[in-house]
Amino acid sequence: MDVWFWVWATLAAVLIVGEMFTAGFFLLPFGIGATAAAAADYLGLALGWQWAAFLAVSVALLFGLRNFADRVTHEPPEKVGVDRLIGKTGVVIEGIEPGDAAGRIRIAREEWRADSPVDTLIPVGTRVVIDRVEGTHLVVTPVETTGTKGD
Repeated sequence: MDVWFWVWATLAAVLIVGEMFTAGFFLLPFGIGATAAAAADYLGLALGWQWAAFLAVSVALLFGLRNFADRVTHEPPEKVGVDRLIGKTGVVIEGIEPGDAAGRIRIAREEWRADSPVDTLIPVGTRVVIDRVEGTHLVVTPVETTGTKGD
């Protein structure tokens, strides 16, 4: 075993341990490729063959593991928690005044505190669409100003 064995083995260890601290299976293929290169050196193959083993194994695993990672880490088809409300419509049940005063809206059977970037009062009974969530408040705009149709 020459110095290249230890270079490949150290690189493999660093990359495989580094993969534990990252997501997406990006470092793992290179760590396994470095392990293959270290094995090639252990078998007495020339440096060119070691590099060929490193590149071939790394590239093959990179494409294979990227497909696996995409399947495993894809975004869920439905939003969960409060994010599920974004884009839905509700009805104002307590007027939403301009400024910092929050009103209340009802979405299905749930009631939420709501604010609006609109600088006018949004009266009770107005249909609103949920634009985003800020803390425990929903940020809404009247359906008439967004051109969105209700649920």
